[in-house]
Amino acid sequence: MNWQWEELDPAYGGVSEGPVWDGNVLLYTRIQQSRIMRYAPSTGHLEIFRESTNYANGLAYDSLGRLYACVGGADEHNRRVVRYEPDGSEKVLADRFEGKRLNIPNDLIVDADMRVWFTDPFYENAAGPWSADRTHKDLDHDSVYRLDPQPGGDYSITRLTFDTTRPNGLLFSKDGKTLYVAQSGRLATEQRQLRAYPIQSDLSLGEAAILHDFGAHRGIDGMCLDREGNIVATAGWEQGGPGPSIYVFAPDGTIIERHNAPCTRPTNCCFADNGTLYVTTIEGFLFRTETGR
Repeated sequence: MNWQWEELDPAYGGVSEGPVWDGNVLLYTRIQQSRIMRYAPSTGHLEIFRESTNYANGLAYDSLGRLYACVGGADEHNRRVVRYEPDGSEKVLADRFEGKRLNIPNDLIVDADMRVWFTDPFYENAAGPWSADRTHKDLDHDSVYRLDPQPGGDYSITRLTFDTTRPNGLLFSKDGKTLYVAQSGRLATEQRQLRAYPIQSDLSLGEAAILHDFGAHRGIDGMCLDREGNIVATAGWEQGGPGPSIYVFAPDGTIIERHNAPCTRPTNCCFADNGTLYVTTIEGFLFRTETGR
């Protein structure tokens, strides 16, 4: 089946990211505008859902319908994972690890026990002019973390990966026993891989299996699951390789499908309930397609 793309939101000149579906509407971020947008497919209406988000990137819901975000910060001091409360306030879940400021939190997921798992790479220029300067990077690693809720409403933070450089999208397997992580380096010395980490009984991660290696070309940015547990991922770029793509990987990393994406670099994706896939891009588009999945 060839996917046909429909443009829902034109490019605004910055990055769109973080699409999440709540059963009725889609939310996604316009990072450089510090906005969360809301699209209602029932009416075709697109509107601003939240402003002044300080370069929010990845979004996630928990099982109670609460919305979480990775905030990059409009300056070097505002790098954190937050939850948006019903009264409009913002609860900070974490902004430091071992006393040092986080890098630029990127993507996150919430498990059934309300634990928040997130990636914390430092991508140059990802969160405004301050982020072009790597002297603002306090930590000497780019890692995946888990936030565990504590009595009283605070969260503890645990570092989970010790072998990642610029981890990006992350995703649980259908059975919840594996954490898929996009290892998405930019430098020639960094790897671009889809990795599968077994989740141990104590919630630490075992040794990663490399499901796919993208070699010299742009790897995965964001990803989601289909109902069969396959990994649907945004990857590739205009500079070479297969080009800008949406991949469908089996859980063992076998490529089931690859579809050309209508942009230079797709950034993230999520499904609606009916198999419609929404895709965000580096230019700021929002697209959708009927996948048959």
